[in-house]
Amino acid sequence: MFIDSHCHLDFPDLAGRIDDILLRMTENAVDAAMCISVTMEAFPAVLALAESHERLWATVGVHPDYQDIDEPDVDRLVRLAAHPKILAIGETGLDYYRLEGDLEWQRERFRTHIRAARACGKPLVVHTRAASADTLRLLREEGAEAVGGVMHCFTEDWETARAAIDLGFAISFSGIVTFKSAKDLREVAAKVPDDRLLIETDSPYLAPVPFRGRTNEPAFVRHVAECLAEVRGTDIARIGALTTENFHRVFKPL
Repeated sequence: MFIDSHCHLDFPDLAGRIDDILLRMTENAVDAAMCISVTMEAFPAVLALAESHERLWATVGVHPDYQDIDEPDVDRLVRLAAHPKILAIGETGLDYYRLEGDLEWQRERFRTHIRAARACGKPLVVHTRAASADTLRLLREEGAEAVGGVMHCFTEDWETARAAIDLGFAISFSGIVTFKSAKDLREVAAKVPDDRLLIETDSPYLAPVPFRGRTNEPAFVRHVAECLAEVRGTDIARIGALTTENFHRVFKPL
């Protein structure tokens, strides 16, 4: 019924608990989850999870936060993305919230990921924080509309969402949308077209209400769906059906 489109099951808070995580997914009608790569050093563990479990998929890429690490080029990303369990390039993007100074290296990394996505024909998983204007600019300059993808853990305004949608991207909401302080984000969530809506946990972070403050996990994505059903004036079954259909259209799992 539900698919968690973005989680980090290789992170220390969740690693080694995969059997329990899969069991709770079953108990909460979460059919599948996509494990997201954030560094090349950790990529083998992410891929191993996807290879070992039919209900898990993976991506390949380097998160914008990480400096002084293994930096892949376009050819390497394309080669790794050829694996049938790899559905997308990312997590990539821009983050000006955590880092300061000359961030041209971050923009160049983002360009590399967009070029790799275009070269292999797989979608992008895009992270943007305090950097929406540059994120959209680089997506346009590099022709990202050719592959599309998802703006993950979306927290920006409607204008940013609409611009991303115009570029062929889906908008994914995490547990943040359930927070009491997220009224403006819920207003954005009410406007996203049915065919561009996705849900995620970003676990182990950002557990939704009523689990806020706990370690997040894919089973909790149903609470994101419940919140979206309320703000969009529909039922949770419809949100589950829409977001599952959208996941398959965007990422095309085999």
